[in-house]
Amino acid sequence: MIEKLWFGRHLSYFLLWPLLWPLSWLFKMISSARRRAFQQGKKASYKAPIPIFVVGNITAGGNGKTPFVVWLVEALQQQGYRPGVVSRGYGAKAPMYPLLVTDHTSTLHCGDEPKLIYQRTQAPVAVDPIRANAVKALLAQGVDVVVTDDGLQHYALKRDIEFAVVDGVRRFGNQQLLPLGPLREPIARLQEVDFIITNGGQAKTGEIEMTLAPSLAINLVTGERAELGQLTHLVAWAGIGHPERFFKTLETLGVDPVFTHGFADHQAFDESQLKALAEKGDNVIMTEKDAVKCTGFAEANWWYLPVSAQIASNDKQCILKKIKEVMEQYGSSSA
Repeated sequence: MIEKLWFGRHLSYFLLWPLLWPLSWLFKMISSARRRAFQQGKKASYKAPIPIFVVGNITAGGNGKTPFVVWLVEALQQQGYRPGVVSRGYGAKAPMYPLLVTDHTSTLHCGDEPKLIYQRTQAPVAVDPIRANAVKALLAQGVDVVVTDDGLQHYALKRDIEFAVVDGVRRFGNQQLLPLGPLREPIARLQEVDFIITNGGQAKTGEIEMTLAPSLAINLVTGERAELGQLTHLVAWAGIGHPERFFKTLETLGVDPVFTHGFADHQAFDESQLKALAEKGDNVIMTEKDAVKCTGFAEANWWYLPVSAQIASNDKQCILKKIKEVMEQYGSSSA
């Protein structure tokens, strides 16, 4: 229903408009007042002693932030910097905060995205709903720059560069604010960010195009790699912001699963439910984000499909130029 309301111009939009528009107006008033309070210094905002790069979006739901965070961290590492990553840990609850993610940290404590980022990059990752506290924890780890995952609206933390990731296919839906539409902030907010990263679709003028390139499927139990076409009678599931994107990726790769199932983003999986779904085919394929939540009970025929962000060389150089300028302002340079 939400998908149809926000992105489909379904009849429900017109039926619910009289009820939801006042709530959207109220949301806009409250969020705008909150932001002004931070901008005017009425609310405290933490200024870190090292650069803070924020990756976020202005819409609710998944649009490819995590692959871009991984890309950005790896790009920083390649330049000789020592990045750390901060996350709120959405959907998880840790015994205490801030929480530093390790190989043994449960996704129930840190969340799926922080665990995925840590496993892919091996960069220090700190989780805390109060992101300033997570930054302070990373300072003790010797990082010289922090990337925050999904922190565009977290104005309690000052930032040096803002990256806004946009779903290039769905864009901004009906262009209404929550709850009538998917927007967390008005579209005009994009005029203030440093870079707009457009995932899929057609990037517009001033935007940087990003594509997600899948690699070989990886077995959750053995680590074996295989061409997706070698896996027969696939059951596919995805617990991401927009599961249809994953199923569409499989389709473009020439794979026609015998059964697909979408879960809510960040949903904690039920082992018995997943194993029942797996019985509908010979093999299972899932996203890498799903895989980090299944490692404790995965079966030998369960696989995941990693994807990596791809950005044109000239756009990458533009981003790195801005990063270098900011790093030099803090007296830091690449190794």
